[in-house]
Amino acid sequence: MEEVPTTTNALPLTPERQEIFEAVLAHLNADRMRNLLVDVIDIHSPTGAERPASEFMAAHLRDVVGIDAHYQEISAATGNAYGEILGSGEGARLLLYSPIDTHIDPERDIPYVAKALREDMIPKARVDGDLVIGLGATNPKCMVAGLTEIVHAVKDAGVGFTGDLAIGFAGGNMPWTAMHRDAYGISLGVYHLLNRGLYPDFCVLMKPRAGVFPEEPGMCWFKVSVYGDFGYAGITRGTPGFRASIIPAATIIQEIEEWLPVYTVRNRDGFINPEGWISAVRAGDPTRPAFPPATTEIFLDVRISPRTSPAQVRHQFHQLMESIKANHPDFEIAWEMYGSMPGGATSPDNWIIQSSQRGFEVETGEPYVSTPYQAGQTDGTMIRVLGVPTARVGYPMPPAHAPEELKAGLGGMGVASIDDVMKAVRTIAYTVVDTLTRTREDVGV
Repeated sequence: MEEVPTTTNALPLTPERQEIFEAVLAHLNADRMRNLLVDVIDIHSPTGAERPASEFMAAHLRDVVGIDAHYQEISAATGNAYGEILGSGEGARLLLYSPIDTHIDPERDIPYVAKALREDMIPKARVDGDLVIGLGATNPKCMVAGLTEIVHAVKDAGVGFTGDLAIGFAGGNMPWTAMHRDAYGISLGVYHLLNRGLYPDFCVLMKPRAGVFPEEPGMCWFKVSVYGDFGYAGITRGTPGFRASIIPAATIIQEIEEWLPVYTVRNRDGFINPEGWISAVRAGDPTRPAFPPATTEIFLDVRISPRTSPAQVRHQFHQLMESIKANHPDFEIAWEMYGSMPGGATSPDNWIIQSSQRGFEVETGEPYVSTPYQAGQTDGTMIRVLGVPTARVGYPMPPAHAPEELKAGLGGMGVASIDDVMKAVRTIAYTVVDTLTRTREDVGV
C-alpha cells in the first residue's frame, strides 16, 4: 500500500526536557508490561461485558501504579477505567487511551470466526519468548498494558509536569452491536468516558499499525433484502408463483463485490483508503431446509473518509442499487443504511500529531516523512468527532515472527510482540514529555 507524504516540524527537546524523557525511559519495564498483558488477557472482556477487566485496571492503576484512579460504571455488565496524574495547572491535559473489549466471544462465535478456536482466539495467555499469545493480545490488551506502563514509568520517575496526564480504558469499542448485551458497541464506552468528565485537550490512541495517523475512517452499514416467495422443495422448478430469493441474491452479491473496489478508488482521500466488505448473509431456517425462504438479506460494511459524509455514501450506494435494479428488472430488492459513523480527522499540523511524529523519529532514528493509507475504524473516530485532537500511534500486527498459522485472517488479534509494543510505548512516552512539560500557549490550546 502506498503512503501519504508527511511533513514533520523539527523541535528538539531542551536539555531539561531530555533529562525528564530519559528518566521516564529508564523506568519503563518490558517485563512488567508483559506480566500485566498476561493478566489482562486472562480476564475475558467481550463487547458489552467488560466490567471485570475495567474493574481490574482501575484497581491496578490505583493500588499498583499508585495514581488516583476509578471504575466508571455504565451498567451491571460494563464500565470504564480511568486515572490521572495532575500537573501544575498551567499545561494541557493529555489522555492516553485504549479500548478494552475484544471482538470474539468464544462460546458463541464458532464456526463464524474459525472451524475451531485457535490459541489466539482464547482468553488465556501463553508466553513464547518475545511473543504473548491469547485473545486480544495485540488488540486491545497490549495497548492497555503499554499505556499503563508509560504512566507507571512517569510515576516511578517522580517527574513533575506542567500539564495533566490522564489514562482511560473503555468498553463498547468494537464495530458491532451486541444485541444480547443492550446493543452495546460502536464506541459507546468512550463516548460515555469523554462526556462524563475525562474530556482532554489532546489524546494519544494506541492501536495496531506502525505509524502516526491523523485520521480515522467512518463506516456505513447497509442491508440489502432480496424478495421471492416462500417455497417448498417438492415444487417443480418454473412453477408460476414461486420465485427464489437466495439465487438472485447470489447475483447481487457478485455485483456489489465488483462495485466495492471501484468505490474504494473513487473515495480515497487524505490518509484513508476506504475499503468495503460483504460480511453476512441471512436466509432461511436450517432446521427446515424443505422450505426456501421468501427473503434473503445481504449485509456489508463500507468505510468512509472524514471528508465524505454517511449521507453521501448512502447516495452512492443508492446509485449502485438503482443500476442493479435496471440490470435485473425481475428482481425485487429493497435496501437500507442501518448503521453509520462519520470519519474523524485531526490536522496533520496539530501539536499532537507533530509531537508524535517527532517521537517516532526519536525511536526509529529515521525522519518521519510518510504515513500509510489505512481503513481500520477505531474509537479514535468518536474521539475526533467529539472535537479532541488525536494521534493514533501503533506497531506492526501481526508481528513478523509470529507463527504462520496464527497470521491467517484477522483471527483473535491475539499475537503481540513485546519488543514491537515497547517501541510504540517509547514513542508515546516522548509525546507525553514533549507535551506536558510546556504551557498551554506553547502547544496551541
